[in-house]
Amino acid sequence: MMMGGQSWSSMPPVVKNLLILNGLMYLASFSFMQGFGVNFWEIFGLHYFQSDLFEPFQVVTYMFMHSQFDLSHLLFNMFAVWMFGSTIESVWGSKRFLIYYLLTGFGAAFLHYAIIAVDLYPLITTLDQLVDAGDAQSIAAFMAEHNYGNYVSATFNPKGYALVQSTFSQAQLELAVNPDNTQLVYEAREFLLQYRDFVADSPNVVGASGALFGILLAFGMMFPNVSLYMMFIPIPIKAKYFVIGYGAIELYSAFSANPGDNVAHFAHLGGMLFGFIIIKFWQTTGKRWR
Repeated sequence: MMMGGQSWSSMPPVVKNLLILNGLMYLASFSFMQGFGVNFWEIFGLHYFQSDLFEPFQVVTYMFMHSQFDLSHLLFNMFAVWMFGSTIESVWGSKRFLIYYLLTGFGAAFLHYAIIAVDLYPLITTLDQLVDAGDAQSIAAFMAEHNYGNYVSATFNPKGYALVQSTFSQAQLELAVNPDNTQLVYEAREFLLQYRDFVADSPNVVGASGALFGILLAFGMMFPNVSLYMMFIPIPIKAKYFVIGYGAIELYSAFSANPGDNVAHFAHLGGMLFGFIIIKFWQTTGKRWR
């Protein structure tokens, strides 16, 4: 993808350990799932903060998990960390590089979930209120306004919810005209409780991509005129144009709202944004590239 890179023996220590740790976590994830039924992606992937699957340590561990269904996710990320990160760590030193890597990973997660929270927070808050103390009329009105198609047709989710189409349909159709039916109210609340957990648990981010995009941003700022050679493109591209172009693609993809796209584009942009902020802060405090 570019000039540079280093052999294993001469690779900087942080980059080397990042490659090892990510590889071991990927292998362990499959081993524990197959051998013990332990889902590492659920435990160590980053969940939305209103989910009862969320744990504070996931803000760190999600960076070392990768998609269980796509080995290329791991291989591409680690290849790019090696190619670009080795150069940056050699210039900055290991401590500074590690701090930058982790901070851009945190920033990626923050922006991703900040965007998601715009929709999820009011929805989950409303569901909590309806489950705790909602009356029949308000529950019926809420259910009539929302589409549960993706939920009731799901066949698998992390908790193995019992999704009961008949219960939902009955409650939705009858609750409004039978507000005094306590059984219907109970069933509706049970349904909304499961739906609340489903909504809160569904966003689950894994991967080093956010920190990787921070690395790409740093490389473009440090070596703007270095020529990069990409597969299938016969002409070199200067690093600054590569980074700008990649960022523009991610921005476009983030706002395209493609239903089949499961890539956390705002996490990628968050890594770049926080990387830019960190580098500018270091520059204003007198810290240059070394």
